[in-house]
Amino acid sequence: MNVDALLMSIPPAGVYAVVAVVVGLESLGIPLPGEITLVAAAILASHHELAVAPLWVGLAGAAGAIIGDSIGYEIGHAQGWRLLKAVRRRFPKHVNPETLAFATWTFHRYGPLAVFGGRFVALLRILSGPLSGTLKLPYRVFLPANALGGLVWALGTTYAVYYLGQAAQHALKEAAWAGLAAFVVAALAASTLLRRSMDRRVHAFAATHPDEVRAADEASRA
Repeated sequence: MNVDALLMSIPPAGVYAVVAVVVGLESLGIPLPGEITLVAAAILASHHELAVAPLWVGLAGAAGAIIGDSIGYEIGHAQGWRLLKAVRRRFPKHVNPETLAFATWTFHRYGPLAVFGGRFVALLRILSGPLSGTLKLPYRVFLPANALGGLVWALGTTYAVYYLGQAAQHALKEAAWAGLAAFVVAALAASTLLRRSMDRRVHAFAATHPDEVRAADEASRA
């Protein structure tokens, strides 16, 4: 069962819960399709007969993002690199010395801006909370950036998809679902391109900063 089918099979309160849980677990450091789940729920909200409210979808996504990142921060603050070692072992494709070195450099250089901006980038979205805690970024600095990023990302994504869905239904009438499917495919394609662009940046960073990669490798193995 795909995300769309799952969300259509449960009541609105269940949709909000699924969005909050999936986004929260992704923010905790587990590579799950948080953004896809949020987009799918926003598409459902654009169909009023399903009684899914876009505001609650966005707030559920924001709550999941803020709480998940905060839990990840606290675990990272307490466990340090041991947490990232466990994540690296479980999800080596997503968390490896190159990505850890790039993310660490980004958070050291940009601090709270990296926390805020990281919410919009898949790689940094997964590592934001745990890595901020591991690097001992003060929580009073982390929380405002995390909360603002979560709210802007979740509500912005939800309402952008919601209004596009409304426009598609109005313009396409009977073909609205096909139009929405095409929109989702286009959005996923754009997300894929952004991820590949990030991968290229990570590889380029690793090639020019071998010492940072080696340090991240040693730290996440300790």
